[in-house]
Amino acid sequence: MNKYTIRDLDSQFPTDDACLDWLKDYLYPDGIFCKVCQAVTKHHRIKSRTSYSCDRCGHHEHPMAGTIFENSRTPLRLWFHAVFLMASTRCGISAKQLERQLGVTYKTAWRMFKQIRTLLAEPPSLLSGQVEVDETYIGGRPRQSTDRRTAARTRMSNKSAVVGHVQRGGRLHAIHLPDGTAKVLVPLAEQYIIPGSTVYSDELPAYKALARKGYQHKRVHHAAKVYVSGDAHTNTIEGFWSLLKRGIGGVYHAVSAQHLQSYLNEYAFRYNHRRDTQPMFETILRQVEKT
Repeated sequence: MNKYTIRDLDSQFPTDDACLDWLKDYLYPDGIFCKVCQAVTKHHRIKSRTSYSCDRCGHHEHPMAGTIFENSRTPLRLWFHAVFLMASTRCGISAKQLERQLGVTYKTAWRMFKQIRTLLAEPPSLLSGQVEVDETYIGGRPRQSTDRRTAARTRMSNKSAVVGHVQRGGRLHAIHLPDGTAKVLVPLAEQYIIPGSTVYSDELPAYKALARKGYQHKRVHHAAKVYVSGDAHTNTIEGFWSLLKRGIGGVYHAVSAQHLQSYLNEYAFRYNHRRDTQPMFETILRQVEKT
């Protein structure tokens, strides 16, 4: 992946006008379609506004409308800088750090942070070949209890269940399971993994049904401290879990169940685009679209 530095950002996007021109060119690659003229027409920039006017009828087109930048009073240059900061790290960046780096209020930084993360939600793609599946739990430590039965019952009460599928050498997706039940693991595998694929998992009993569903199923017995058996292992997805948990613990410190899926989307997006030839900044920026 090509490096994109702060000097590149300052050179390519020195002003709000440069950012708006890029957004216009990206969203209207064939020119702006005028709704009044019902044709692609020439437009010129209105200097006092973030819009372009049709040379024929004077109708205004607003490139920021319908995007994450709509109705924002924050300069577009700061939005692009925020995307750059979020793209420049493997483990993410907090809204608090955005506040410090951009010189905006925490409320503004959080809104920008949340809006940019919406760009990173990609629909899960079908996986095939060699696919690893695994589940993990995200959350803090449970409250200490002297009663063993209470401790056993509350051990996972403040954690959120997450399942991940990764095609070796390919894409990954991670899904928050709000109910935390194992009953959805096989249906999700059927939904996102093409039958006939080889699926690798641990010894969780729920995965035994995969063999009856048309998959080649291979397992490793982690409880017996067997982590690799021939080509059977879940090291790829576990490596992703490790990166995810280090990021959440080190950068965000804690993530609520309500927002967990958006954080999973962010880390999965970085993983899936780690080998892109274009810079991650450009990859994220090109996710902007009109709704």
